[in-house]
Amino acid sequence: MHLKSFFISLLFLFSFSLLFAQDMQEGFTYLETGNYDKAKSFFDTILKQYPDNKTARLCYGRAVGLLGDSQQAVSIFTELKKEYPNDFEIKLNYAESLLWDSQFTKAETFYEKLIKEDSTSFPAVLGYANTLSNLKKYKNALKMVNNALQLQEGNPNALLSRKFIRLGYANTIAQDKKYDEAIALLDQNLVDYPNDKDTQLNKANLYLMTNDLDNAEKAYTALAVNPKDSIVSLNGLALVAHKKYKEKNALGIARMALHKVEKFKEDKELYLSTRERYIQALLWNRKFTAAKEDIARLQQLYPDHPRVLALRATHGMYTSNFKTSLQQYDAILEKDKGSFDGNLGIANAYRAVGEDMKSYTYTFKTLEYYPKQQDAEKLIKTLKKSHTPFIEEKTAFTFDNGDNEAVNITVKTEIPLSAKFKSEIQYDYRTTKNTVTKNEATSHDFWLGALYTFNGRVALQSKIGITNADGFTTEYTELVAEAVVKTKPFKLQNLDVGYKRELQNFNADLLNREIVMNNYFLNYNLSTNFNLGWYTQYIYTSQTDDNSRNLLFTSLYYTALQRPVLKVGINYQYLSFKNQVPAIYFSPARFNLGELFAEVVSDPQKKWFYNASAALGRQFVEDDPGSSTFRAEGKFGYRFSERFKADVYGKYSNIASATAAGFEYIEFGFRLKWYFLRKPIFDKKIMELQK
Repeated sequence: MHLKSFFISLLFLFSFSLLFAQDMQEGFTYLETGNYDKAKSFFDTILKQYPDNKTARLCYGRAVGLLGDSQQAVSIFTELKKEYPNDFEIKLNYAESLLWDSQFTKAETFYEKLIKEDSTSFPAVLGYANTLSNLKKYKNALKMVNNALQLQEGNPNALLSRKFIRLGYANTIAQDKKYDEAIALLDQNLVDYPNDKDTQLNKANLYLMTNDLDNAEKAYTALAVNPKDSIVSLNGLALVAHKKYKEKNALGIARMALHKVEKFKEDKELYLSTRERYIQALLWNRKFTAAKEDIARLQQLYPDHPRVLALRATHGMYTSNFKTSLQQYDAILEKDKGSFDGNLGIANAYRAVGEDMKSYTYTFKTLEYYPKQQDAEKLIKTLKKSHTPFIEEKTAFTFDNGDNEAVNITVKTEIPLSAKFKSEIQYDYRTTKNTVTKNEATSHDFWLGALYTFNGRVALQSKIGITNADGFTTEYTELVAEAVVKTKPFKLQNLDVGYKRELQNFNADLLNREIVMNNYFLNYNLSTNFNLGWYTQYIYTSQTDDNSRNLLFTSLYYTALQRPVLKVGINYQYLSFKNQVPAIYFSPARFNLGELFAEVVSDPQKKWFYNASAALGRQFVEDDPGSSTFRAEGKFGYRFSERFKADVYGKYSNIASATAAGFEYIEFGFRLKWYFLRKPIFDKKIMELQK
């Protein structure tokens, strides 16, 4: 009777367990299909009846963790691990809960123990790979995920993990400028996932970083496999066109994307990024009014969105409204201290207003959040170069049709002692002679100077020196000096007011006469956001020979192209002297010159650089008949390294000058510039900002 009762009891327990497992199948299905809310509710109900059931507790813990309450999940699995220390499945779930809770270092240690316990466990190996990936130990993560795929070939979860590990690994090695290796990794992703969107976007970004624009274009083009991705493709192609300086093409492509995205307004990310690219294209094409209006419309849809604020800030940078830019970038950083647009944007804005130390600070913050970020590193490099001491040498040979020849050598060094203060030392040597009269004269100038920038709107430049002249009948020493107040009174305007004391040294006869010129001058430049500019210079000169001069030069110019820069315009010059002494130097009572000019300037940052200008005009000396004028100037240079560059140049002019009308003048020479230190003198102070 006792034995019979035992078998009946055993049969009852087996039937109960089977029925209980069948009752929980509904909850298992919820977990497998991602209905974690229902799973949590289901297993919560089970646990109220059976609070000690291990399976229900485990499933409840998974539902809680997958819903985002990682701390509670860790707590549940920690308790289960204590109760069942040898249960491998509970250990696996505990390890996964550490991943959910971002306890990656702790998870790494625990997964290592699990793999030692069972190296053939697919969940353990894959979990370890994902942990290493989160710790950015991509090389080992890739090795482990490949091990997982050997255990379960073609497993979709492992393949997906490998894809993202490769993406992270490629990004990391690209930061070390190992671009070919990074692209090779991404190409392996395309074997697993042909034309994968994430991979193609990462490839395109790498090609942009290396300026391989043709391959970037191919990567973006390959994305256009469905209506939504075709918009992503167009947005990328617009950027590539901009990088190729094809701004009109960029705007046309961005306009196509804008038209297509109207059907997908519900996709906030796609819609915003497309509107953003279109506004950027308007800015690239200098359509500032249209861009401002579109930003205002976008802000109605997304009030105070960081990307909209960034667009307003960018508009301010393009239009020299730096105060607005600073305000917008500040607003972005209030919302997100780690914002890339906010930190690098405000760094550029502070540089634009002359606050270089603040620019350093925010560029270093950018690198703190985004290590080795290319644009931030480039800005640090640019800032440091602007504060690095250099020496510059210029040698010029001049000839005119009055039989005068001259050689002029200038050596100048600039030594920034802080971000606001630069010192300067300059030496000028000039020897001139007349090949007919055989008169010769030589001068030596020694200058000490300084430039102090009070803020982005006011700076003071001053120089003082002595000139020692050795003429053919006399020798003397004179004081020379210069002082200039440089201001930016309003947006897009520059005004310089200054004084300069110098010798009249055009030829040997003039240098021999010891004529000192006291120049009081004003320079004013007005730029606009519609490519028109106006420059004016006025100089009043009093001379020690009891003569005086008024000189007015004004130029109205238009920037027809941005790259290379092409300017065209008209110039007018007026000159008058109180006393006319034509036997000594050109000193008309009235002189008028009008001319048309064009100037082209290449990108000065490229290895080879150049600029050239030419002007045609008419000049009128007092009541004499007008005569045609022509002048031209060209420069061609090469950048041997980041620290050394050289150029050769030449000039020609037949505008009446120091001798008389009918004058012709030729100059040619070369320049050398060498940054003799590798970094600023105050580099330690700069690097303290990084800490």
